[in-house]
Amino acid sequence: MSVGSVQRSGRVAVIGVGILGASVGWNLSRHGVEVVFIDAGQPGEGVTNWSFSWVNASNKTARRSYFDLNVAGMAAYRELAETIGPDSWWHPSGHLRWAEDPAAEAQFLETAELLASWDYRVEVYTGAEVRRRLEPALAVPGKAPVLFYPDEAWVHGRRLVGRLVDRAVESGAECRSGTAVCDIGFSSDGSVRSVTLSDGSRLDVDAVVNAAGPSASQVAGLVSRHLPMRREPGAVSRIDCARIPVRRALHAPHVEIRPDGEASMVLHSREIDALIDTGEEPAELARLLHESAKLVVPELGDSLIAQTQVAHRPIPADGFPSVGAVPSLPGYYEAVSHSGITLGPVIGRLLASEIVSGKGDEMLADFRPERFPR
Repeated sequence: MSVGSVQRSGRVAVIGVGILGASVGWNLSRHGVEVVFIDAGQPGEGVTNWSFSWVNASNKTARRSYFDLNVAGMAAYRELAETIGPDSWWHPSGHLRWAEDPAAEAQFLETAELLASWDYRVEVYTGAEVRRRLEPALAVPGKAPVLFYPDEAWVHGRRLVGRLVDRAVESGAECRSGTAVCDIGFSSDGSVRSVTLSDGSRLDVDAVVNAAGPSASQVAGLVSRHLPMRREPGAVSRIDCARIPVRRALHAPHVEIRPDGEASMVLHSREIDALIDTGEEPAELARLLHESAKLVVPELGDSLIAQTQVAHRPIPADGFPSVGAVPSLPGYYEAVSHSGITLGPVIGRLLASEIVSGKGDEMLADFRPERFPR
């Protein structure tokens, strides 16, 4: 696939500065492209900051090409950590998963076999072995099979976004925070020409990247494009701890738990998410998350709920990313995906290369925006 390209002297507006937008913009700046980041809020403070932030491919087996893209995302993280330094954003400590009912247990063991056949590293322990070798604070049944994915990780998304934006700004990028894009203008030949912001300013640009996360469909509407999105709200809580009792991301029955620095943990649950549309208040959702977490990590009993947020996941209607150019809209590109944390670095690299070279990468062939009719 070949599309128009942006010259090194060109200017690209990246709309939305979460992990995807920051990754695309940083990579463009490395190509010598002039970048302007635009975010209605603050970089990294949106859905990126309220994600479980689990870097993995073990949960991405619905389509082999999607699994392969996520494996590439994991590799891109390792390269990124070497390039910009891991500091406090990168935590490659692996991931644990177990279930409590036989049907769910059989399903995840079957998935583990499939992953192993795809050369994805997975180890099976008993609960007793996990407590002895990996996480002594867990209340996991001693004979229960527990999967350990040693190559998986968790990321502090807000810190990573800050690092990437800072690097890009050092290379000449501009960051416009607290202002939204309210219009995208086109030249007489039908290509992107400008963006108008809610603060009244107008910027001449050669291309725009729609990385607006949950607002991506509204940004697409500015170019008369229909980008169908799922509605999937998720509740995430942060709890303050005197000591972090576990060091890895984990999926236990009824709750997901991961560290979030030296004195905080993140909690999430699909079961709790199902209560959002029943009208439960965030405080009650947080209480339920905390109760579930205490059953898995008893030390969390004395922890305090610090923050809870209901965020909307940026998921295109078919569940897969929408990444790349829209041929009928020269200069308009999309970078919209659930699993943005896992995919950010690889999508950032591939899309920046496409914008500069005009050539799309085969790894993105199944995820092109044109599968959604304009």
